[in-house]
Amino acid sequence: MRVLHVASECFPLIKTGGLADVIGALPKALAAAGCDARVFLPNYPAVAAVLKDPQKVRSVKSLFGGSADILKARTADGLVLYVLDAPHLFDRPGNPYLGADGKDWPDNPVRFAACSQMAAGLALDPVGSWQPDIVHAHDWQAGLVPAYVHAADRPGPKTVMTIHNIAFQGVMPAKDRAALGLPDTMFTAAGLEYFGQVSFLKAGLVYADRLTTVSPTYAQETRTAEFGMGLHGVLAERAGDYRGILNGVDETVWDPETDPLIAAPYSRARPRNKARNKETLQGAFGLAQDKSAPLFCVVSRLTEQKGLDLLLDVLPMIGDRGGQLALLGSGDARLEKGFRAAAAARPDRFGVRIGYDEPLSHLMQAGADVILVPSRFEPCGLTQLYGLRYGTIPLVARTGGLADTIIDANDAGLAVGTATGIQFAPVTAEALAFALERVLALYGEPKVWRKLQNRAMAHPVSWAKSAAAYVALYRELAGGA
Repeated sequence: MRVLHVASECFPLIKTGGLADVIGALPKALAAAGCDARVFLPNYPAVAAVLKDPQKVRSVKSLFGGSADILKARTADGLVLYVLDAPHLFDRPGNPYLGADGKDWPDNPVRFAACSQMAAGLALDPVGSWQPDIVHAHDWQAGLVPAYVHAADRPGPKTVMTIHNIAFQGVMPAKDRAALGLPDTMFTAAGLEYFGQVSFLKAGLVYADRLTTVSPTYAQETRTAEFGMGLHGVLAERAGDYRGILNGVDETVWDPETDPLIAAPYSRARPRNKARNKETLQGAFGLAQDKSAPLFCVVSRLTEQKGLDLLLDVLPMIGDRGGQLALLGSGDARLEKGFRAAAAARPDRFGVRIGYDEPLSHLMQAGADVILVPSRFEPCGLTQLYGLRYGTIPLVARTGGLADTIIDANDAGLAVGTATGIQFAPVTAEALAFALERVLALYGEPKVWRKLQNRAMAHPVSWAKSAAAYVALYRELAGGA
């Protein structure tokens, strides 16, 4: 089974969020399950800087305003890449989606239309003998891939579209749609048209052969008006082709026993060194060196979607109850300002780093006692899975993949030894405060807390089960190939 994944980022080459971790890990898990899985992505400067001896396999003279090449390369761990080398579109510093002003590049629709068009072309007219049986498109940036394959109107690979976050839909003005090179007959309410504009994500949902998202609960939620962001009708119509498959984590990257980015290795069987990581983390954030303080962490975009305005509302409670918070992230200016002010007022209790730091995120998972994920909606979430792996108890809202991956430490869960964290609902500041009270009470019982950590670290978080589900989906599409 040959599968080509099309995405806008891939760890460790380029990362802004969880999508990169998925694209960096899923193809390897599929390879272990017997698939030949490869990745197509843009050749950003960060990608170009690490490619070793890329081979030019295709060239075009005109692609949305300039010439372009497709390069083939292989990562150090053996993943085969096809990268779209189009300097006029992708040779830009910093974040792959944002300019220096922090706003989206105005030509983002054109940039990712180019990526989708070239990926579809490679799948339909392969270079050499390798032709995918399946093209798997991820999020709006690859949403036009199924549309281009459909528009070709000839035999080709089957297509899968995965929603990683339905809130981001890749919308462009209808007046600019001619540049896409797609037939006008596709610009209808049953096709690309979305409230008078073009939606790349909707294109993928309409034209792909199968649809997935990253957790079973999110698959249900996105079929409702509350969570579907205007696309719930499309998903309801395609309910028979739509399923939720949980994300996993790369256990070779996220392993407290071998992680080179943490202060001291530890394991479920030998957890003692977690305390050394806590001490190091407290020092890194300038917090009081207090072994007894429950240390909470946040590694997240600072947005209302992530519920971090609610955390800001209840933050005094954490400090007043002897707790500490280490926060890493960036986003909404109001939230950044609020957390900075809290840290300035109580630097022994609250530490804040604005931005993103991959090594620091590992230390935070290893050193914190609790990871907070109070999201209003969360397709899957990965930080809570990292928390499980590192014995850092997740406190999460009961939504999307958070509901699917964390077992609540209520009396029943504790009694039968299945609990792995704390869930709360509804997603309000009051409910979050009640959840914090529950965590603090559990933390005050060391034997109970240790059992909870032990169970969390035993919880399966690998890609194995999910990769098998994807393979089954691919085989179903390809007729058992």
